[in-house]
Amino acid sequence: MTESAADLVVEGRTLARYVWEPDLPLAYAPRPYLHPVTTPAGTVVTELMPASHRHHAGVSIAVPDVDGANFWGGRTYIAGHGPAWLDNQGIQRHERWLEQRPSQLAHAVRWSSPAGETLLTEERVLTARGATDTAWVLGLSFALTNATDRPLEIRSPAAAGRTGAGYGGFFWRAPGSNRVFGPAGVGLDAVHGQTCDWIAVTGAAWTLVFTAADDVTRADPWFVRTRDYTGVGSALSWDVPLTLPPGGTAVRSIATVVADGELSDDEAAELVDLTRTAR
Repeated sequence: MTESAADLVVEGRTLARYVWEPDLPLAYAPRPYLHPVTTPAGTVVTELMPASHRHHAGVSIAVPDVDGANFWGGRTYIAGHGPAWLDNQGIQRHERWLEQRPSQLAHAVRWSSPAGETLLTEERVLTARGATDTAWVLGLSFALTNATDRPLEIRSPAAAGRTGAGYGGFFWRAPGSNRVFGPAGVGLDAVHGQTCDWIAVTGAAWTLVFTAADDVTRADPWFVRTRDYTGVGSALSWDVPLTLPPGGTAVRSIATVVADGELSDDEAAELVDLTRTAR
């Protein structure tokens, strides 16, 4: 399969590549993703199919369990057993463009089970806006709608008993092992599993500031990992499933400031205001 991709451009500079028809192995739950994403100076702040957790794909919407189908990739967590390889990987497929401009992409996505059943339909919007000479804002919002005639449960491994593993939804795989912090302080205890307006991650030459762009998203806990790799997500399901009735829709929105430099806590906090003007 040949990949199809579109660029997000701000003031004439390509700052992100969105692969809307990916060439990923089935075991990695093929899905659209952003990679590379760069700072204004050109530093890459995403990883694709890294050595650790090969199924991670830049910035994507990935869910470990939708009605038994794995849209995260890799192994599936089974209560009382642990992670196991199952032939249950789903696929997210581009259906049609709703808008396609240099600074904004919007399209319809179909989430299909291994048997080919459409479980979810989605409308996804990506935006890129300038902020300062050394920072820009990436917006990503999505609306997931139950396309079946039965209730669908969206689950994280934590909802199946794996304590702390509340991942699933918006997820950003960043390079290296880095410093994380938020309004409550520095380190994993201050951000992982917490509900707060924003959190930040710094690398050697970059800073990412993630913000919940609305009250519903703000109520979702942040999933953050820095051991072995750096990953940041906003959890649709933490320790209890998110159930969508037939025709029901879950809408979420994240705005991320992508900045040059390893910023201080105060400097990163000041960038949060940039997302408010860019939404």
